[in-house]
Amino acid sequence: MSEAPVLRVENFSKQFTLHEQGKRIPSSHNVSLSVYSGQLTALIGPTGAGKTTVLKGIYRTYLPGSGRILYRTQAGHEIDLAQADEHRMLALRRMEIGYVTQFLHALPRQATEDVVAQPLLHKGISKTDAQYQAREMLAAMNLPQRLWGISPSTFSGGEKQRVNLARGLVSRPRLLLLDEPTASLDQYTMERVIRLIEKLKTEGVAMLAIFHQKELVDRVANNVVTLEPPPAEEYALEETA
Repeated sequence: MSEAPVLRVENFSKQFTLHEQGKRIPSSHNVSLSVYSGQLTALIGPTGAGKTTVLKGIYRTYLPGSGRILYRTQAGHEIDLAQADEHRMLALRRMEIGYVTQFLHALPRQATEDVVAQPLLHKGISKTDAQYQAREMLAAMNLPQRLWGISPSTFSGGEKQRVNLARGLVSRPRLLLLDEPTASLDQYTMERVIRLIEKLKTEGVAMLAIFHQKELVDRVANNVVTLEPPPAEEYALEETA
């Protein structure tokens, strides 16, 4: 492929240290992948292979243990996210990199439409336009209009996931990370989400997504990366020095 990838992950590994027990727990091991504009790369593999850890490493919720995470910005500069300072990461999260997690985190008493509009406000879009786009996205997610003006804190799991997806998709980030985006969704809403993902691909959004359903991978993925658990000997908890 001649076009340079938006994201290249090279030999990413991550271990978690239990200091009070003097032990280390391996997670992602020697992961390499590429993500291109207008394409979706799917991460698949068994539980324990560290799929979510990879996404959190890219988003820098976790500091990588080793490896490089090379992101090509809108301006064409290549940055190693593993080494970027916190100010640069905050700016990239606001303007270029989005992450839809498995769980919705929202301020108490914040209206659902304001939760979804927030990423647009961070990009400098007016409140009126941001709320309009938020409402359009909530409608696309099949969330009843009666819920738009209240906090999602009391919503069901499926309703929260719809809000979470609406918030992640509405700003059309340059790189979008998706952690099981169709979990907890009914079939009708899942089909809507798949159509939105396909639309984002036509708009040039680069996506890295975790899926567990093979049929969804077959439908939406341009590239598939299979993660394996760390080698068996690494599961033995090691005493730290």
